[in-house]
Amino acid sequence: KGVEAEMEGLRVVIGSRTLFTEAGISIDDLEYEITRLESEAKTVIIVARDNVLKGCIAVADALKRDAALAIHELESLGIETVMLTGDNEHTARAIAREAGISRVLAEVLPGDKVEEIRKLQSSGKIVAMVGDGINDAPALTQADVGVAIGSGTDIAIEASDITLLRKDLEGVITAVKLSRATFRKIRQNLFWAYFYNTVAVPAAILGLLHPAIAEAAMAMSSINVVSNANLLRFKDIKPGYTSNGSAYKE
Repeated sequence: KGVEAEMEGLRVVIGSRTLFTEAGISIDDLEYEITRLESEAKTVIIVARDNVLKGCIAVADALKRDAALAIHELESLGIETVMLTGDNEHTARAIAREAGISRVLAEVLPGDKVEEIRKLQSSGKIVAMVGDGINDAPALTQADVGVAIGSGTDIAIEASDITLLRKDLEGVITAVKLSRATFRKIRQNLFWAYFYNTVAVPAAILGLLHPAIAEAAMAMSSINVVSNANLLRFKDIKPGYTSNGSAYKE
């Protein structure tokens, strides 16, 4: 929310709208300016001294160059994207529009992020959380899969299941595609393993198949499974956009 302190006998308050409401300090004189800055996807920090407004400071994170393309590709993979942020509603929605995110949960405190993820999970969703800050650590732990950005804080990395070595979001796409491809291979290999056993073993027991042939079939089953698993290395799991985050590959 912000900070409140006493400096040279004067009360100093620096923070969000919420903090000023709780502190009982009116921000009406700066309302127009604050709203304008928030609509530009900037987070506004309001400053007051001895209960008198002194001004506001606007700060903004630059949207990652590949963010909009990554969101688009996640949506195309059937994954619903949600922005979960402590920023105010105006700023969050402005950033979400720029990134292409339709669902926004704004003004969420760190502890409440965990609760929001629980709500999604209780509705039957499997949740992956991507974050890099200290405030994200509890949510990364609560999510079914926690993904930390390698350039983020140590506690976020420690709380995550996956850590992306680079700052861009390509790794999120790669992780999803690799995971899906791996599970497909597992299902295929289970099918072939059961197929060989189901056909060859009963036939050998009934005397319809020479035991040596049944044994060869078992060996072929193992070869087939290993060969099929090795095909995973040729699977294209790269994002559909170029590494500079500018356009989709042909």
